[in-house]
Amino acid sequence: MEDIWTKRPGQTKAAAPILLLAACALWIAAGGSRGSWRYDFQNQILAGAEEMYMPGLAFLNRAQDKGAREWVREKALAWLPLVSYAEDHAVSSPAIEDEETLAKILDAQANDENAVDENGNLVGEPEPAEAAAQPAAPTVDMSIEKLRDFDYLLSNFYTVDSSTMIGPEQLNADDLLSRSMKIDNTTGGPKVIIFHTHSQEEFVDSTPGDPATSIVGMGDYLTELLNEKGIETIHDTGVYDIINGQLDRSNAYENAEASVRPLIEANPTLEVAIDLHRDGVAEGTHLVTEINGKPTAKIMYFNGLSRTRTNGDIDYLYNPYIQDNLAFSLQMQLASESLYPGFVRHIYLRAYRYNLHLLPKSLLVEAGAQTNTVAEMRNAMEVLADTLAHVILE
Repeated sequence: MEDIWTKRPGQTKAAAPILLLAACALWIAAGGSRGSWRYDFQNQILAGAEEMYMPGLAFLNRAQDKGAREWVREKALAWLPLVSYAEDHAVSSPAIEDEETLAKILDAQANDENAVDENGNLVGEPEPAEAAAQPAAPTVDMSIEKLRDFDYLLSNFYTVDSSTMIGPEQLNADDLLSRSMKIDNTTGGPKVIIFHTHSQEEFVDSTPGDPATSIVGMGDYLTELLNEKGIETIHDTGVYDIINGQLDRSNAYENAEASVRPLIEANPTLEVAIDLHRDGVAEGTHLVTEINGKPTAKIMYFNGLSRTRTNGDIDYLYNPYIQDNLAFSLQMQLASESLYPGFVRHIYLRAYRYNLHLLPKSLLVEAGAQTNTVAEMRNAMEVLADTLAHVILE
């Protein structure tokens, strides 16, 4: 096929700036959310190219007639494949999803909140050594001056899944650390509710069919520990991932919300909701450290951003408490690092919601994995309870 540029003398030179801008946009988009300037500039460069070289298209983008705008945009971008590719991989406005797409997104939310790749290897952080568990020492600077640096904060405390993105306006240390996570413990009534979207998660030495040795048993122990500390806690042991006698996580988050929300409404003193899970990792991975002389399962705090990289905010997974959720997990992360270095993995950010919209102080915890022992998990609950008390009690 004849090159289109050979048919239009003089256009090669005119096209060069467009291709340069498009290449820049592609490079920036590929950079993900790793820097605040890249995060802001990736949209600006596309808009600039549009204004400079396709002013009519830019005008249509500001118009109300979305149908005409999208038709012209599609035809124009057919001539600029690099710009089209960059646009597909940059931040875009929310899309109205069809039922099939919605089903796929809800399925992704239901089945995968683990920070591992398809082989079970940890994403965004090094694999732990296979040697005996060793006590750790603080390795990161947690001063407010360092935390105000978006790149530093992101790289030292977070793993961002490829399905989503986050910018400095959300990971603003001053904002997140200024939000009080303290509970009002002067009034009666329960303050914390613990539940398990995935109640069937077990450990390497769990007794099959014995909930006391599963993640539900860890919830029982954490509830006991918090009550002992004067934090009145209730434990919902409902099963949301078994349908007709079979493991089925397809609607586990929806099922859990349907039961947990009425409990929250019936107990208006509740301020904290904790969905307690255990992770799923490669069989050779052992998430363990040594704390107070005891082998202790490592944990991970988890946030859903209700935003995909491709389509932007997910309106039908709306969460008004995202910033509070982020504040809670960051304050827990910093307290964990300060009190018990080595106990926590990086906070994991994914695209969906995961019932973190139930309360402002909602927390999803991935405690250990299937390769940990029940004893390591119980030790982790002791450390988690102490850290939680440090964050939420006056």
